[in-house]
Amino acid sequence: MDVAPTRGEQVRQAADEDAAALLAEYVRTEVDTARRQELRTEVIRAFLPLARNLALRYHGRGEPLDDLVQTATIGLINAVDRFDPGFGIDFVGYAVPTITGEIKRHFRDRTWALRVPRRVQERRSALTRATQFLTHRLERSPTVAELAVELDISEEEVLEALEGARAYHAVSLSTPTAVNQDTELGDTLGQLDDEYERVELHLALGPALAALTEREQKVVSLASTATSPRHRSPRAPASPRCTSAAPCPRRSRSCAPT
Repeated sequence: MDVAPTRGEQVRQAADEDAAALLAEYVRTEVDTARRQELRTEVIRAFLPLARNLALRYHGRGEPLDDLVQTATIGLINAVDRFDPGFGIDFVGYAVPTITGEIKRHFRDRTWALRVPRRVQERRSALTRATQFLTHRLERSPTVAELAVELDISEEEVLEALEGARAYHAVSLSTPTAVNQDTELGDTLGQLDDEYERVELHLALGPALAALTEREQKVVSLASTATSPRHRSPRAPASPRCTSAAPCPRRSRSCAPT
């Protein structure tokens, strides 16, 4: 017994037929004509529900729905402009992968805090799905070896994907630490230490100094201490010069007539 279509199904079917008719006329119309531009706009508007439905599939992954719909619309426009009946498939069969590819490209290029190779980005997605699947099946978190077997990759590649996943989200240096809310994460980072350079210099010169005699080592040590800014004695202030034309009561080298 056939079931009569509901009102919603009838409206949807009519809309699909109208969109298909517009697309057929658009393909037949000559390029660079005003009518073709009008049909292009109407075709895009007719298939906007398809783009929105595809965008909804990726909602909830950290990106606003409006951005996803906008990206899906760009994919739809590309599909309309590039579609050719000679491809041997209908427009929807061509538009869906085109729109989906545009959305995936958006996630790959715009949502990562740091730029990582594409293979790492794609492997991260596969790793996330495999982790969820194995966690449900094993009722525990999977090991690196189990993930490698599931994805048919090496353990090194799993570790690379796990490390690359950290680049998806960045933490601000202004974030308060868990220990002390008054201390920011940036305050806990180390700073450059000049003493490391001294240690490297000491290690580099160690073998050469060991080959010197005791007297030569002492001379080098004294010379190094004398030229070190830390041990350099401050200069004594210059003695004031006598600028008076009258004879100085204390004739000295530092008080000479000018």
